[in-house]
Order: sequence, then C-alpha cells, then structure tokens
Amino acid sequence: MTPSDPDPIYLDHNATTPVAASVLDAMLPFLRGEYGNPSSGYALGRRAKEAVETARAQVAALIGADAGNIVFTSGGTEASNLAIRGTVRRLGGRQKIVTSTVEHPATDEPCNRLACDGHALHRVPVGPDGRIDVAQATTAIGAGAGLVTLIHAQNEIGTLQPVAAIAQEAHRHGAVMHADAAQSVGKIAIDVKALDVDLLSIAGHKLYAPKGIGALYVRDGIALEPVLLGAGQENGRRPGTENVASIVALGEACRLAASRLPQAQTTIRPLTDELFARLQKEVPGLTRVGHPGERLPNTLNVLFPGVSGREVLNACPAVFASTGSACHADREEASPVLRALGIPEREALGAVRLSLGFDTTAAQIANAAAALADAWRRVAHAPAARAV
Repeated sequence: MTPSDPDPIYLDHNATTPVAASVLDAMLPFLRGEYGNPSSGYALGRRAKEAVETARAQVAALIGADAGNIVFTSGGTEASNLAIRGTVRRLGGRQKIVTSTVEHPATDEPCNRLACDGHALHRVPVGPDGRIDVAQATTAIGAGAGLVTLIHAQNEIGTLQPVAAIAQEAHRHGAVMHADAAQSVGKIAIDVKALDVDLLSIAGHKLYAPKGIGALYVRDGIALEPVLLGAGQENGRRPGTENVASIVALGEACRLAASRLPQAQTTIRPLTDELFARLQKEVPGLTRVGHPGERLPNTLNVLFPGVSGREVLNACPAVFASTGSACHADREEASPVLRALGIPEREALGAVRLSLGFDTTAAQIANAAAALADAWRRVAHAPAARAV
C-alpha cells in the first residue's frame, strides 16, 4: 500500500481488535494522574483499588458471574495456563487431562508440558465440521479424567463446541471443566452458569481492549495453585501489582460488549454470510470450513481452490486477513486445525480466515470480496499456482 491508496479493509478481528474509543478514554486517566498502587492505603491508592473493583464487576457482568470470581491476568494465555496448570497442581498426583485436537496453543502447550511431566493426555477428535463428538468426549472423561479443557469457539474456523454438554459429563465424573473463551467473549452471549464451567479464560485484545490484559473466571469452591509466586494480589491467585489502566480498559470493553452483542447477530452475521455468498459467486469451487450454524457470527474460513491462501493474500493488499498455514524456507504447511478436520493438505493450503468487527461495513464486504476474487484469479492463472 502507498500513502495515496485507500485504507485497507481489516478482516482479522480474531487476531486482534482495535482499542475502542471509550476504552481508551477510560484507561487514560490511570496512565496520567491516577497512577496509584491499589495496595496503597492513601487516597490515590484507594481510587486505583476502586477502579479495579469496578472493572472486576463489569467483566463479571458480561459472563453472568459474581465479581469475586474474576482474576485479572496478563492475557488469555496466562489465564489458560493458570486454569490448566493451576488445577492439575492443586489436584496433585498423576492426572488425566481431556482436551481436543483443535485447541489454541495457549491450551495445547500447557497440556503438552503436563504430559511431559507424566500426566495422561487424551485429545478427543473432531468431525469434518470441527465439532467434538459428545459421546467420544464422555468416554474419555469417564476413564478417570481430572481436568477437561476445551476451546469454546475455535479461533481459525469459528466453530462453537458443545461445552455445556461436555461440562455436564465432566462434573458427573468429578472432573474440573475449563473453557478457553478468548474468541467467544464479546462476540456471542456467554453465561458461565449456563455453560456450567468451573474456569473460563478471557483475552482483552479480542474484544476491543488493549493487548496484555485478560481474566480468568474461577467458580466458587475451585482451588488453583498459583503459577506465579509473589505477593497476595488477586486473592493469592495471581501475584503482582495490578495493571490498573489495562484492567479499567478491560472493564469498559466488557461493558461496551454487553451493549453491542445484539449487533453481532443482526448486523455482523448477515455481513459474514454476504461475504461468503459473494466469494462463492466469484470463485468457483470455494468452500467454507467449519460448522455452518454453530459458529461465531463474525468468522469465515474459506478454501480457495487450486492455490495457496497465503499467495492470495499477498496478491490482495487491499484486505488484511490471515491464513492458518505455516511458512518455512522451502515449503508451506497447512494448519494443524484444518488437518484435524480431515481436510487434505493440498486443499487446506488454500485457507483464508476472514473475521469481521463491529465497524465492518457492507461496502467493505463488497470491496473485499471483489478484491479477493480478483487476487484468486490472478494467482490461479499464474504458472506457479499449478504446482500447489
């Protein structure tokens, strides 16, 4: 892009969102004059403490929890690490962990580390639509699971998992249930009581707060071993002086999300469907990945036929989006998530993830579809594309 070009169309809101104007306004005072430490007893510190507790209540309200159930973290990754590693440490002994084959690395890697430490790890496969089979999960849980950890909304394909049904089975067998809701909080209505989860991870930068802030919901009665050691902040679960400005930002982002949730269904979902319809019309053989109905309203993962999705995006500077592939010096590998769905490597290389936001317009969707289709045609007719 050059300075004279129009602004690119941002369709990568699952990667990160811009900081909302009201969120920035809420946090700025705590980067300026209101710089107190919440643990300090004088007025400056008390105001910081009050701001943190207000934000805690705002986060809790968005997910149907009580304020005392919210632990602030540095992001979704730390929240999931605290949930997974903290639970297994507190349970003690050798535990069986049940998860899926389509987890985010923030869940998958802690599970891998625990497996290296001698804990049993069982990954439940998903079907072609990216959904876990509840019966298979039930069988795995029934064989002595101590922790079940699942992604609520898959970040690449948007598919929603049957968390509530699996949580019921987890609790029936005495296991702790954690859900990674980094992608779903702020996009769809979340109620921790309806989901029946014990632990739920939140990432601020996925819902218009800044990067570096997140939260973990911890149900009453659930004990966690801290991952970090230090002072007694966050009821001893997450030590360290609170990042007041970012905590306030997350609180405002959750308040804003609650007011905008209806828009996700009435505006964003139709725009996502319109984008798919336009691309299907312009790109013969294009297919959608994931469940057609049980999915996030803003997420569209499509397979461009006969080409690399990375090459399509490289040829389309007018659109900012993502692929799930990993590039190496001499080759490109398809997303492990798509391979877990049984999609052949050759087809999976054509994947492009398009994720909309609350500021995405109908005009942008029309322009993005046209630009992506044009890029596909140019790449598909290039000599190199025939080798894909």
